[in-house]
Amino acid sequence: FCVPCSAILSSYLLGERLNLLGKLGCLLSLVGSTVMVIHAPEDEEVTTLEEMTSKLKEPGFLAYAAILLALCLLLIFYLAPRYGQSNILIYLTICSVIGAFSVSSVKGLGIAIKGFFAGQPVLQHPLTWILVITLVASITTQINYLNKSLDIFNTSLVFPIYYVLFTTIVITTSIILFKEWVTMTVVDILGTVCGFLTIILGVFLLHAFKDMDVSLGNLPQVLQNEQPAPVTTDDKNILIEVDNSSIAPEDKPKVFMLYT
Repeated sequence: FCVPCSAILSSYLLGERLNLLGKLGCLLSLVGSTVMVIHAPEDEEVTTLEEMTSKLKEPGFLAYAAILLALCLLLIFYLAPRYGQSNILIYLTICSVIGAFSVSSVKGLGIAIKGFFAGQPVLQHPLTWILVITLVASITTQINYLNKSLDIFNTSLVFPIYYVLFTTIVITTSIILFKEWVTMTVVDILGTVCGFLTIILGVFLLHAFKDMDVSLGNLPQVLQNEQPAPVTTDDKNILIEVDNSSIAPEDKPKVFMLYT
């Protein structure tokens, strides 16, 4: 729901333009988010830090985390200094990739907090402090690059694109780490995918046509003001009339030139 909220608030509070297609994109994003919530997978029950540790040590997640870390370092040290000021996807991709580590850390710290109030020695467990350090570093990096993106690009574009990228990374991380889709039915899987594709379509409408002056009032004029395509001819011989304006109209001879 952050896509329509951010677009509408930036339109009213920051004076950023939101046309008819942008409003339609917000509506589609809202519908897609609702469909995803209805068909969202259930979390796999992980109640202790030992279980969380075993999940994090699985080869599939370790390979996935290594790929994300390498991609993040490539974006930060190579692509961001060169293309970050002109390409909106650079900074937002960094925030989204780092978001995979922050979400996993929040999940683990939630388990640690429950264990702390249950009297478990979670403060002596090394995973607790690893998760705290990871969460602080990831959130700091996300805030830094998100603020850079907001300073350069339009707010109504930053949040929708960031939402799509971040949601994609989070869903992928949940699939690999917690295997949340294992118990899902075919209907729920299709509903989740369709909801996510609807959000992407809404973000596309919000981004691709943001500079068009389209509203319910001027929609007929926009459709009618299309210029007709110029008429071209394939004739090799074109007869051109050359006007000699220095001669009076009644005495002016007609001069024709034949081009082949």
